[in-house]
Amino acid sequence: MLKWLWSFIKPYRVRLTIAAIALLVTTALTLSLGQGVRMMMDDGFAAQSQSGLGDALSLFVIIVLGLSVGAYFRFYMVSWLGERVVADIRKKLYKHLVSLPPSFFEDNLSGEIQSRLTTDTTLLQTVIGSSFSFALRNSLTFIGGLALMFITNVKLTLIVLMVVPLIVFPLVFFGRKVKKLSRDSQDKIATVGAWAGESLQHIKVVQAFTREDMVNEQFSDAAEGAFEVALKRIRQRALLIALVMMLVMCSIAGMLYVGGSDVLTGQLSAGELGAFVFYAIMVAGSLAAVTEVYGEVQRASGAAERIRELLATEPEISSSAETGNLTVEHHENPTEIEEAQLRFDAVSYSYPSRPDTKALNDLSLSVAPGERIALVGPSGAGKSTLFDLLLRFRDPQEGIISVEGHSLHDLNLNELRSQFALVPQQPVLFSTSVWDNLRYGCPDATEEQVIAAAKAAHADEFITQLPDGYHSFLGENGVKLSGGQKQRLAIARAILRDPKILLLDEATSALDAQSEHLVQQALNELMKNRTTLIIAHRLATVSHVDRIAVFDHGKLADIGTHEALMESSDLYKRLAQLQFNKTL
Repeated sequence: MLKWLWSFIKPYRVRLTIAAIALLVTTALTLSLGQGVRMMMDDGFAAQSQSGLGDALSLFVIIVLGLSVGAYFRFYMVSWLGERVVADIRKKLYKHLVSLPPSFFEDNLSGEIQSRLTTDTTLLQTVIGSSFSFALRNSLTFIGGLALMFITNVKLTLIVLMVVPLIVFPLVFFGRKVKKLSRDSQDKIATVGAWAGESLQHIKVVQAFTREDMVNEQFSDAAEGAFEVALKRIRQRALLIALVMMLVMCSIAGMLYVGGSDVLTGQLSAGELGAFVFYAIMVAGSLAAVTEVYGEVQRASGAAERIRELLATEPEISSSAETGNLTVEHHENPTEIEEAQLRFDAVSYSYPSRPDTKALNDLSLSVAPGERIALVGPSGAGKSTLFDLLLRFRDPQEGIISVEGHSLHDLNLNELRSQFALVPQQPVLFSTSVWDNLRYGCPDATEEQVIAAAKAAHADEFITQLPDGYHSFLGENGVKLSGGQKQRLAIARAILRDPKILLLDEATSALDAQSEHLVQQALNELMKNRTTLIIAHRLATVSHVDRIAVFDHGKLADIGTHEALMESSDLYKRLAQLQFNKTL
């Protein structure tokens, strides 16, 4: 763990050096207090000298003042390092997380990932900013105090050292157990947090089905499980601390008996014994403190392992460093264009959870610049998978997908995805204002452009009626808006992005009849001279497209206009009859 942490600490070596100097100075001054004790007893009390007592107290005051100044620099610098290093770790971890494909987050609970990003890094901050400094200071105190003990009296020092092997072995043994239990405890805490976040996020469903008692019981079970694991860890640490304290105090008691006998026989002065006892207490206290902090370090080590696991996760989707210079122009009549803007050549894809079932099977399709194509078919036919492959959220196992003549693998991910705007079936809004949500499509957009996009999506009317207009806070995932209002904001965001290629995943499904009519007009304007792929379940909404692609069980079953498909495709004809007859 220390080797890994050093890569984050190394850029701040100057501050680390200042902290180390302050640490050495404060340790030396702390140990020098023993000489003040010796002077007070021998030169003051034993000699019955008022001046000797005054000199000893003056020295004591000077040492305390120096110790205070050194403690300030030590604490400030070490705390600064702890906060700075953990901030760097969090930034690196978050940057890595957002580079991972969506499939990673489908297999891992978001609450657990957030726990590693917050709770685990906070634990590291505690260790770097305080516990590690505390342990290092006490380690230096132990070494320095031990050296001064040898200088003062070798025989008494050897008596104290007899107990050290009895302390070291339990320290290593219990430390390993604490590390494992700490890792288990952090995992349990992460699970509790993930469960709580999920149930609170979907509180309407919980309350609508009157399942408050059930989720309370499930959360209680998870919390109790975390408590039991934590209790095992605490029990191990408490046993270790008690054992060390008992052994250390027994050795000090033995040392006091032998040292007291030497004072009575005149072999040792009272001041020397007092100084030795001071050093022995300092050594014993520092050893006990290191033992206690050792448990914290083991907890941090478990947290570091969890963080390093995430950082070691390799993205399944790699981005090319090269740009592809995507500059194909759009044409008003796409049927006259020979060069395809989008091309699928024998593309096949199977989800990792269903490797024997092809979500897309040998798909070959060309889309000309400016062409509008609707993707229709039963649920699970592969329509949404096609969007995922276009945006490189996933890579096909077979075949090649190209944009304007460039294979997706040869394009930088940012350049590739900047060509698209996605309007999903379930609109996604962030816990911020209307303004920020709209500008997510184009952060540099002016106020006039944002308002124009909102008007084009017929969202300006309801936005201006909100309490703070465009600066109104929307709540988590836009909870303060209706489904239709959220969808219109998502469409306005896509309009503001002004993409070359538009991906609409049943973009009008959440709208009422009047809003759908208005938004469809906006979409028709947006789609002019712009390549558009539309996933549609209601065939009446895609009558304006150039071609309709019919998907069935991952295969492109047929493609053509509505009239042509009614003649050539039994599946499309059946879907049309079901919908239109139902409408009638």
